[in-house]
Amino acid sequence: MSEDIALSDPDAKAKLKLGLFSYPVLQAADILLYRATHVPVGHDQAQHLEFTRENAKNFNVAHGQFFKEPRTVMSPAKRIMSLKDPLLKMSKSHQDPRSRIMLNDNPDDIQAKVKAALTDSIGGISFNPGARPGVSNLLTLMALMDEDCRLEEQIAAECKALSMRAFKEEVARTIIKGMAEIKTKYDYFIDVHQRQRLQDVAAMGNQEARRQAEGTMVHVRRLVGTEPI
Repeated sequence: MSEDIALSDPDAKAKLKLGLFSYPVLQAADILLYRATHVPVGHDQAQHLEFTRENAKNFNVAHGQFFKEPRTVMSPAKRIMSLKDPLLKMSKSHQDPRSRIMLNDNPDDIQAKVKAALTDSIGGISFNPGARPGVSNLLTLMALMDEDCRLEEQIAAECKALSMRAFKEEVARTIIKGMAEIKTKYDYFIDVHQRQRLQDVAAMGNQEARRQAEGTMVHVRRLVGTEPI
């Protein structure tokens, strides 16, 4: 949506979704309900934390100091883009399953997705997110999984002479190796014999979450004068 469009425009209103407005409110409610002091987020969530802090500050001014204003902790993780459209963030909600790598993908799935990843026809391998978003995204994926903790530029320098096909094969091998332990643990816990354990952990978490939430709400109701008699 254009920045200068008026919200009175019928076309603009048609494009507005409830989630655009409700998500930041629900996120702020979750953070304040559990009285979080530090919240790790990506760059695209930073404004939501500002909204949360504003809510905490307004409540404290109106009803007395209670909520701590949560601090934003920016995630050090690089932003991973879609394999099919490297200008979009990788998302599990994208209609094309080949656009993302899932934790439970097997090696054949990963190889097929990386092989089909959108790149370019420029010769050689180089890291340039602006000019080569697809190739740069694959380099970022490699860097995140690299056991030697090399940067994208270092990997690009070592792979610069590879063909695109050979480069993608190297990317797939690195991802498969990097995710092997995660995949093993995922398969273990998702196994039918472990499901009861997962359900027990979820039930305990639910009880603890309810206990913490009710503790917060008791104080909130008391401060705003709605504590039941």
